[in-house]
Amino acid sequence: MEHIVPESQRPLFDVWHFAPAVVHDGIAFLSGVTGMGPDGRCAADAEEQFTQLFDSITLVLTEAHLTWSDVIEMTSWHTDMTELSIFQQVRDRYVIEPWPAWTAVGTTGLALPDARAEVRIVARRP
Repeated sequence: MEHIVPESQRPLFDVWHFAPAVVHDGIAFLSGVTGMGPDGRCAADAEEQFTQLFDSITLVLTEAHLTWSDVIEMTSWHTDMTELSIFQQVRDRYVIEPWPAWTAVGTTGLALPDARAEVRIVARRP
């Protein structure tokens, strides 16, 4: 089992005691990611927050020597499903064919109070 911890996410690993990703038998399991910026806060603007979310996932994928084309499953939780179209527009800048399986779930809250969405990824190493 290989733990993936980008240096910029080391504080999360140290404080919250979870790895941003774990690779086992060629499958990468990424922990849930929110649109938290480097300052530990979520942007007030939905598009900006979703962009930060996908940038953070890209960082973890890159550290694991993976790309978005290796993603096989994505689950997203949303505190406001009316923002799903904004989320999809941002997602489509990152997620490419072959399209992964995707489940979007509405929820009343996330661990970070200002987070609008959280995404969990499963990817495979080619």
